[in-house]
Amino acid sequence: MNPEIQSLIQQADQAIREERFDDLMEFYTEDAVLVINGEKEAHGKKAIKEAFIQIAAYFQNSLVPTQGKMRMIEAGDTVLVLSQTLLDADNKAESSYSMERRATYVYRRIGGKWLCAIDNSYGTALLDD
Repeated sequence: MNPEIQSLIQQADQAIREERFDDLMEFYTEDAVLVINGEKEAHGKKAIKEAFIQIAAYFQNSLVPTQGKMRMIEAGDTVLVLSQTLLDADNKAESSYSMERRATYVYRRIGGKWLCAIDNSYGTALLDD
């Protein structure tokens, strides 16, 4: 397990909870991809920031992401993170989205810093569609 990446994920979750979306973008590569749902993706920091603002509004500005069990597979400057991602929100009962997921994240080491290149909170559940 890479403790630096684990800490970065926790910090990113905190930024989401606090809706500090400018700070959140510091965790992503310039060309990062965020899987919004099974049909939509956001490409690049600007689109990802806009997507997070819309996601926060969907969850009535009460989204609380946390990570459960986590496993990392590292190869040089790339890390695949498999994580149990848990979401809580005031309107979770009305949400059409799963609040417990098996996420996949891809991190790359760029300029000595680990950054998220692919943020897929749905993980392999994308194959279920």
